[in-house]
Amino acid sequence: MTSPTDIRCKPIPATFIDEVRTALTRRTYLRRKLPGWGRIHIDRPLPFLCVYRRPPRRADPGTRQLLLGEASYLLASGDAAAQAGIQHLVQTILASQVEAFGASLLLELWAGGEAPVGAPPAFRIVADRHHAPAALLETLESALLSIATDGHGARVEVDYRDQVAPPGLAPLLATDRAAGVQSLGLEVSPNYRDPLTGELFPLEMQALRHGLAHALKQAFYAFAHTATRQRPAHYHVLGRRIMTSAVRDSDRQLAAVGGRFDLLLHVSPVNAGEAWAAFRDSGFKTAPRLNYRPRPVDPALLKRQLYEIPIERIEDPTLALIFATRRDEMDRQIGLIADRNTPRFLRGSQQVYGEVDEGLLGLARRVLAQIPPPATNETDADWLDAKAFAARAEAELARYREQLPELPARVELRDDISGIMVSRGHFLIGRDARVPAGRVEAALAHEIGTHVLTYHNGRSQPLRLFDMGMADYEPLQEGLAVLAEFLVGQLDRGRLRQLAGRVLAVHGLCRGEDFIATFRGLVEDHGFSEYQAFTIALRVYRGGGFTKDAVYLRGLASLLEYLGGGGDLERLYLGKIALEHVPLVEELQWRRVVRPGPLRPRHLDSPQAQERLAWLRQGVSLERLVEACEQ
Repeated sequence: MTSPTDIRCKPIPATFIDEVRTALTRRTYLRRKLPGWGRIHIDRPLPFLCVYRRPPRRADPGTRQLLLGEASYLLASGDAAAQAGIQHLVQTILASQVEAFGASLLLELWAGGEAPVGAPPAFRIVADRHHAPAALLETLESALLSIATDGHGARVEVDYRDQVAPPGLAPLLATDRAAGVQSLGLEVSPNYRDPLTGELFPLEMQALRHGLAHALKQAFYAFAHTATRQRPAHYHVLGRRIMTSAVRDSDRQLAAVGGRFDLLLHVSPVNAGEAWAAFRDSGFKTAPRLNYRPRPVDPALLKRQLYEIPIERIEDPTLALIFATRRDEMDRQIGLIADRNTPRFLRGSQQVYGEVDEGLLGLARRVLAQIPPPATNETDADWLDAKAFAARAEAELARYREQLPELPARVELRDDISGIMVSRGHFLIGRDARVPAGRVEAALAHEIGTHVLTYHNGRSQPLRLFDMGMADYEPLQEGLAVLAEFLVGQLDRGRLRQLAGRVLAVHGLCRGEDFIATFRGLVEDHGFSEYQAFTIALRVYRGGGFTKDAVYLRGLASLLEYLGGGGDLERLYLGKIALEHVPLVEELQWRRVVRPGPLRPRHLDSPQAQERLAWLRQGVSLERLVEACEQ
């Protein structure tokens, strides 16, 4: 960070303030550098202004970053020569806000004395002792108390003074009541930096920025409702809407890196049919040899590109968090491509998709205990071949084009895959694939009504992150896809047995079982046919040990809990999001960063689906769902 002595203070000229006044009158987006040092950023007309003045005689690493996520802020120099111009600029902004809303809140933030390493978050709210806004102080205090870093809760004090200003600086306003302005100060303990070297602690800073952004918006919301003519529906409405170039650049570059590889294709064998024949001919005694596509990327170069993306420049703490977690997951996924068919692959897969914990393992075992193996198998007459199923898929896409005529999704018959899958919004069908006639609607709702739909809804968002997928989006994606099978009335018990069998296979893989042992356990202990057991084991042992298949049952169970708790189902179709990120997506919706998708799952509209959803919203366990499914 540049030292205060490195930049010569420049007064703010009257012409600059006139330009700001004009922009405010026009109610346009305002983002300008101040002469010498500083910046003004105002998204749109809002009844508050956050201010940080850089101390004139000491370095203050990190503190200014705490306000960068706000929709209305000013960073300015604390040098004495600049104060008259800064006061004039602040008064100009506040006067515009008072005219628009009837009142305005000025919140100035500064750092307190240095904090020991590992200290919990601490805040001091500074209020005018003569005109303290009791309700606003209570709201801000409660919101700040909810902030925690490393499990340590915040400490908050309220200090009443004659003047609201950082130590050593004059107040920005001589008086606030006559002008319709309320002033508050917020002193933050700088636990986000080393007290000796000033080096920033990035994780502590990230947590503090995110928590403080929510706390401040709750205070702004309370102020708007009690003192202004504005009535925001939610405190998130007061957040940023404008995306800076750092957000757009990071999103574009992440999408470019993500477009260079498709992990699922890279770990899908191209010889599954031949592998099954060889395994069967060996009397199920020799593990299959699997062949894969060539890897058209250099993982090391791809990782270099990934970490050249300037995510640290993103001011918005919510978007910065979402982008950072996605970059971390992409790093691990690229590592999986590099480690295919090595012992490292399993460890990497566990990092991306997790293992099977005792709760999930017990759930899978209970499902298998509830559902006995089928007495008979379906005949060949009960199946659709790849060509016939592709025709049904084309018809399904045509129905979705009634909602979105320019929908670019296509159906591809492929020689290099086994079964069916979705890749980059297109539906791929292996030429040797067959689909049971009684599960065609389930397959279409799963693949097109969920995976294709969320991809293209994500493509309609301002950020490519929503079609590329947030970190850990797979459990929710597969949970939604299996839910779709239930809503169309074709989630049968055999399918649930399959999902539970996948969990057991992943568990066996992680505890050191080989392909043959897992195959035999599925056949001998749980009654799967040889081909079913082979398919389950193949999916789990491909690449060197792929734990993704445990997410289907895990995602379904989590989704049932979400629906039983009153969660909004349609929000989950906005793109490829993670269940744990739903609060962040909701925030972005309130801020109008995320908008409604153009596609709605067709399977949600039938009376049968609505009746089933109403039942699920009463709170249904997976075991009860099993009871409701047909054989």
